[in-house]
Amino acid sequence: MIAAALQFPDLSPELLSFEIGGFAFALRWYALAYIAGILIAWRLGVAAVRRPQLWPGDSPPMTDRQIEDMLTWIILGVILGGRLGFVLFYQPGYYLTHPGEILRIWQGGMAFHGGLLGVIVAAWLYTRRQGIAQMQAADLIACTVPPGLLLGRLANFVNGELWGRASDAPWAVIFPDPRAQICDGVAGVCARHPSQLYEAGLEGLLLGGLLLVMVWRRGALKKPGLVCGTFFAGYGMARFIVEFFRQPDPQFITPGNPLGLAWQVGGWGLTQGQALSLPMIAFGLWLALRAQRRARAGDAGRKAGA
Repeated sequence: MIAAALQFPDLSPELLSFEIGGFAFALRWYALAYIAGILIAWRLGVAAVRRPQLWPGDSPPMTDRQIEDMLTWIILGVILGGRLGFVLFYQPGYYLTHPGEILRIWQGGMAFHGGLLGVIVAAWLYTRRQGIAQMQAADLIACTVPPGLLLGRLANFVNGELWGRASDAPWAVIFPDPRAQICDGVAGVCARHPSQLYEAGLEGLLLGGLLLVMVWRRGALKKPGLVCGTFFAGYGMARFIVEFFRQPDPQFITPGNPLGLAWQVGGWGLTQGQALSLPMIAFGLWLALRAQRRARAGDAGRKAGA
């Protein structure tokens, strides 16, 4: 395994660090990924609402100012939802006995599925309060998310975290964390799948490219729910696939469960990430199919009235 493996590149999680008056400050790539993802999402959203022809009735659901205001709500939803999702979905027992550590987000521990739920709640509250068409707003948000996912997964790789399962593939990587270099049944240093890069490619590049084509070339925003549904289904399928290569969280791995399956029935099982992705896939497909049906029904009604 080790002969064909790639050494982890000489990357630091910190872009720069310094100390002033006894206080240490570090600017990390992961923080920059969040910031850049939010800025890109904002600019994509503004560009979309400035193109009325992309929307039903050539009327965007929001203004530039409303996008900026909603962004504040969404940032809070990402942080609170992502942290609470990690606490509830992945380590509830630990945080039940250490409640004081729940708010220590600087120590790591965010869950995408929790962050997604936080965004949904925040966007629903804001759009309801402003009287904005909620499904159109959901489509707008969905088409702006993949760049942030791409950057976030690249930052995970730079951090040398969320590594994959042991592998003898020629592109397997020897991660610097000593815990990643030890695998059951592997003599010597262990190489692993760079599953962060798999996720960056599937969730960021592939899904993001598909949504951009749908929005800017195929008029998908004129069918409320289609873009949002495609995002949910696409992300769920991408995450489900990557979970076969991604190392599960250590609390799920036991001597009798080396694959870290959180849900098992007979000889079949799912990781926690796969179990959380299945509802996303089902809901996304339902939403996209409903959008297509309503669009066809609307076209048929207009033809009948012509």
